[in-house]
Amino acid sequence: MRGLDLAIIALFLVGMPLLGIWIGGRQKSATDYFVSEKRISWWVVCLSVVSAETSTLTVLSVPVIAYMATPAQGGMTYLTLALGYIVGRIIVSFVLLPRYVKGDLVTAYAYLGQRYGNGMRATASVTFLFTRLLADGIRLFATAIPIKIVLAQYGITASYWVIVLTLGIAMVFYSFFGGVRAVVWVDAIQMLWYVLGGLVVIWVLAGKLPDGWFGKAADANKFQLFDFASSPLTGAYPFIAAFFGGALLSMASHGADQLIVQRLMATRDVKAAQKALIASGFVVFLQFAFFLFIGVMMWAFYNGVDPVKDLGLNNKDELFAHFIVSMPSGLSGFVIAGILAAALSSSLGALASSTVTDVYERVRKTPMTDEERLRHGRIWTLVWAGLLVVCAGLFASSNKTTADPIVVQALGIAGYTYGALLGAFLLGLVFKRAVQVDAIIAFVTTVVVVGFVILGVKFVGSTPTIDFAKADATRKSLTGWWNTPLGVAVTLLVGGLLSLRHSRRVPVRDELDVESKA
Repeated sequence: MRGLDLAIIALFLVGMPLLGIWIGGRQKSATDYFVSEKRISWWVVCLSVVSAETSTLTVLSVPVIAYMATPAQGGMTYLTLALGYIVGRIIVSFVLLPRYVKGDLVTAYAYLGQRYGNGMRATASVTFLFTRLLADGIRLFATAIPIKIVLAQYGITASYWVIVLTLGIAMVFYSFFGGVRAVVWVDAIQMLWYVLGGLVVIWVLAGKLPDGWFGKAADANKFQLFDFASSPLTGAYPFIAAFFGGALLSMASHGADQLIVQRLMATRDVKAAQKALIASGFVVFLQFAFFLFIGVMMWAFYNGVDPVKDLGLNNKDELFAHFIVSMPSGLSGFVIAGILAAALSSSLGALASSTVTDVYERVRKTPMTDEERLRHGRIWTLVWAGLLVVCAGLFASSNKTTADPIVVQALGIAGYTYGALLGAFLLGLVFKRAVQVDAIIAFVTTVVVVGFVILGVKFVGSTPTIDFAKADATRKSLTGWWNTPLGVAVTLLVGGLLSLRHSRRVPVRDELDVESKA
C-alpha cells in the first residue's frame, strides 16, 4: 500500500512544475519575467509571501520548537516573534513599499542606487545573493529530510545529494519557463496544500491521543504565550527581545530582501501591495500557532521523549517526518507532498533579477536590451539553481552534529546581514546628508560588528565576556533576536556620524522628482 504514497509524491513533483508553466504562460519581456508586469491579485501575492518565508522550515521545524520547549520556556512563546512580524510589516508597508512600487523598480536595491549610487546598490545586492544562497540551501536540505525517511521505509538508500538535485530540477523547471507569475501562483497553491496536510496530521493525532492530554500539556506550560521571566539577553524567546527583534527582522526580510519584495512588486499598485504584506503578517501568526499546536500534540503522543536518544533519529528535525511516515497510506503521501510543496517555493527569480539588474548590468556599464535582460535572467536562474543544490548538499553533509532546529539556523544566517541591509535603507531616509561612501562604510562596519557579537560575545549571567568558544550552560550567546536591531543601530550610528562631515543634505529620489518637474 505504500506504493500509493510514492505515486502521490511522484505525481506532485511532475504535476506542480507543469502547472506552473501553464499558469506562467509565455514570457515576452524581462519585466514580465521578473515582476509579471504588475498584474497579480493581492491575495495571491499574500499567500505567496507566506509560502516563501515559512515553507519547509515551518512545517518541519516549528513543531519541534513546541515539542522540545521546557516548562520554563513555554511551548507557544515563539508566537511573540509573529506579533513583532505584524508590526514590522505595517511599518514597511507605509515607509518602504511605496518607494518600490511607485518607482516601477525591478529590485529593492535599485532604490539604494537612486538614493546613494551604484556602489551601494551592488554592495546590498551581493549581500542579499550570498545570504539567500545559504538560507535557501538550508531550506532545500530541510525538504530532503522527510523524503529520505520515506525512501528508507522501502529499503531504498538515497543520499541527500541525490534528493536535493531532484528537488532542484523540479524547482528550476517552472521558474525558468514561467517567471515570477508561475512562482507566485504555485507558491499560493502549495501553501494551501501544506496547510491541508497539517490538518490531516491533526486529525490523525487526535484519534491516537489519550484522554486528558490537553490538561497535561497545559500543566507543562505548552500553551504559554509570553516569556517575561527569561533573560532578555540570552533567553530563547523573551518577550522584549522576541517582539522587538521580530519587528526589525520582519522589516528587513520584507523591506530589504528581494525574495519578498519581488513578489510584492508584482501587484497592481501600492494599495494592493500593502494589503498583501499586512495580511501576510496575520496569516503567518495563525500558521505558526497551527504548527506549534501540532508540536504539542506530538509531545503528548510521544510522551516527550528525546527524538535522538529515544527514537533513534539523526536529529530532532526528523521528528515530524518520522510521525508522518507512520500514518495510513495515502494520507502519508498527501502530507509529504505538502512538505515538498513548501520547498518548491522558489527564490531563483529573485536571485536572477538581482544578479542581472543590480550587478551584471552595472558591471557591464552599457544598457541591455529587454531581450538581453530576459535571456540573462533565465541563464542566471539555471546558475543559481545549481549553486543552491551544491549548498544544500554541503549543509546536509555537516548537519548531523548541530543542536539547533533548522528554522533557527536559517534565521541565524540572516542575522549577520539583515541589520546592515535594513539600516542602509533607513540611513538614507533619516540622514539626508548621508552619501554613498558613508553608507558603504556603515554597512561593512555593521557586518563586522554583528559577526563579532554573534561569534565572540558570551554572557556569564548578565555579564558580557569576549569568548569565541562554543556557548554552553555557563556561557550563553546573545539571543539571535537582537542581531537585526543591533545591526540597524550600528548602521545608523556610524552612517549618521559620517554624514555630519557634509555641509549640505543629499536630495533623495522623491525630492529629485519634484525638482525635475519644477
